[in-house]
This record gives sequence, C-alpha cells and structure tokens, in this order.
Amino acid sequence: MRSVADLVERVLPHFEENPLLSSKRREFELFAEVGRRMYPGEHLTREGFERILDLAFEMNPSGNRKYSKAEIKI
Repeated sequence: MRSVADLVERVLPHFEENPLLSSKRREFELFAEVGRRMYPGEHLTREGFERILDLAFEMNPSGNRKYSKAEIKI
C-alpha cells in the first residue's frame, strides 16, 4: 500500500475507528485532512496546494524543516 487511495480508503478509516489516545491525535487529524484533500487532486491547483501547505506546516510546528514556506515555490 503506497497510494493516496490506499491511505484514504484503508489506513485513515482504521485510525478513525481506533483513535490515537495520545497527543498525536491532532497530528493524525491534520494528516488525514491532507490525504483527503490530495485524493481528489486538490493539490494540483494553486489554491489547493497552498491550503495543504498550510496544514502541513501546522503539523509538528516545533520540528526542523528543510524549507520554509517562503522557499517553496508554488
């Protein structure tokens, strides 16, 4: 399983039926929203990509990133 379809159709439902009990729950919710937006191809539009980028930067905000939002060309 490596496709976005597998993720949205198999993996996300499993974790929604068996939710995480830790602080990672919010991270999963953001990850799930990114996957659900990518599945229909929302990331292929400028507006969709920008929204997904915003969601991605909400995940693990204290983590180190290779690129800043400003460095990512849309």
